[in-house]
Amino acid sequence: MALIPIALERLQRDGLEDPEAQARAWCQRLEAGDILYFPQTPIHFGSHDLAFLLGQQQTGSTLHKNIAYKPNLDTVSGLDASTTSAAELNQLRAVMRQYSQDVTRFLTHFLTPYQGRWQLDYASFRPQEEEGRDLPLRRRNDLLHTDAFPTRPTRGARILRFFNNIHPSRTRDWVVGDPFALLAPLYAPQHIPLPASGNSASRALRSLATAAGLGYAIPSLKRSPYDDFMMRFHNFLKENASFQAECRKEYLRFPPGSSWMVYTDMVPHAVLSGQYALEQTFLVEHQAMVSPETSPLSVLEAMTHSALV
Repeated sequence: MALIPIALERLQRDGLEDPEAQARAWCQRLEAGDILYFPQTPIHFGSHDLAFLLGQQQTGSTLHKNIAYKPNLDTVSGLDASTTSAAELNQLRAVMRQYSQDVTRFLTHFLTPYQGRWQLDYASFRPQEEEGRDLPLRRRNDLLHTDAFPTRPTRGARILRFFNNIHPSRTRDWVVGDPFALLAPLYAPQHIPLPASGNSASRALRSLATAAGLGYAIPSLKRSPYDDFMMRFHNFLKENASFQAECRKEYLRFPPGSSWMVYTDMVPHAVLSGQYALEQTFLVEHQAMVSPETSPLSVLEAMTHSALV
């Protein structure tokens, strides 16, 4: 894993000899498990919007980890209803909508091999201090983990996340570990059963549940064998005290006003401290990968010798 700094002046494509080759190279670095880091964010924030976000306060409730914006529905969830007025809700939705659109616009031009080949997922606002948050073990941010969504299976699509530290003075402190391709053979199948493509009975059950409209009511029925494994792998890493204590770690500090992006389904990561961050998630098609052989899906299919989605 490497941290690849990118200065804003490098984003002027007119100065690049081969913009498409550079975009492919950036995609390839991401797919290899590197983090692309912008010391100065390419995302513009109006002073009024930034002041509004920094003025938001959440209680210590464990009901919601973050405030989520769902672009497909143009809705915001996870707010502390006891401290949020209707006017504040509308303003927050407008700010989050603009942020989501700005990140999407930037990455559409920056990562051109993925253009039109991703699904826009949730954006989130994280106003709480990360250090010392009281959350259930599987929902803790300060434990190293790879990402998997309990109710939103990706079916092999990659989880690309773009982050902004909007705190005016504090760094956002991360720790990252060895990538999925190194960890999966260490723990599967000894500690985590490898996924199987599924027998005809299990496939029929999933098909019937989907036809009956029960797939969304029973999250496990929505998951492919790949998604099942990735969810179990996420939980295993968080619950494994020896892994958390003994694994190789690299500590990173992202300063105020910076941005970074990483495939979080591949790179184990944890947030140790920091407050006031924004994030936009994209689910990138596996077929859009510049180096598909490095993806978690390809790694697992090579280990199992079977199709998992």
